Amino acid sequence: MKLTVFGATGGIGQEIVRQALASGHRVTAVVRDPVRLAVRGEGLEVFRADLTDPEALRPAVAGRDAVLSGLGAHSRKDAGVATRLTRTVLAAMEAEGTRRVLVVSAGPVGPAPAGAGLLDRTALGLISALLKDVYADLREMEAELARSTTDWTSVRPPRLQNKPVTGTYRTVVGGFPDKGRFIARADVAHAMLAMTDDPGTVKQGVGVAY
Repeated sequence: MKLTVFGATGGIGQEIVRQALASGHRVTAVVRDPVRLAVRGEGLEVFRADLTDPEALRPAVAGRDAVLSGLGAHSRKDAGVATRLTRTVLAAMEAEGTRRVLVVSAGPVGPAPAGAGLLDRTALGLISALLKDVYADLREMEAELARSTTDWTSVRPPRLQNKPVTGTYRTVVGGFPDKGRFIARADVAHAMLAMTDDPGTVKQGVGVAY
């Protein structure tokens, strides 16, 4: 497939690029600073662009089979960035008629697991309160996706870890795995690539965790 990756210098974004190239896909990595992209390989195109201008992004998404985004806030002070940048990406995609897009959101944005115990509910409440601005941004980002004409999927992980890919995570379409508290960034990337051609995840939030 021909894929475009936004947020390609981030933890999940670089894993998407690395794993996609290893699987033989052609990848366009959209970055502000090419020096920060550590991944190299045959089939990689590095596209330098201002992520605030939809017109500048149109060549990066034209003719692609799917767009995958790891864009998002790194801290509370960055709240709002996920919505603003995703809105720009969607505008470029709609202008070019590119339909498939998968983005990283967060577990607390979706519904709590049906079997969540007191400890999990308490922890979720504390985290949601602490990061309320970040989660409000992600909810608005998901609303932008729902208003778009794209075939979108919002991937919702819990706490992220820097560990190797395992491929043994759980996914729940429209919900979240019971007692799913952690997942490696590499496995989030793996899950996003696996969902790219999965029609069952289109226009859905998907919880992913161990």
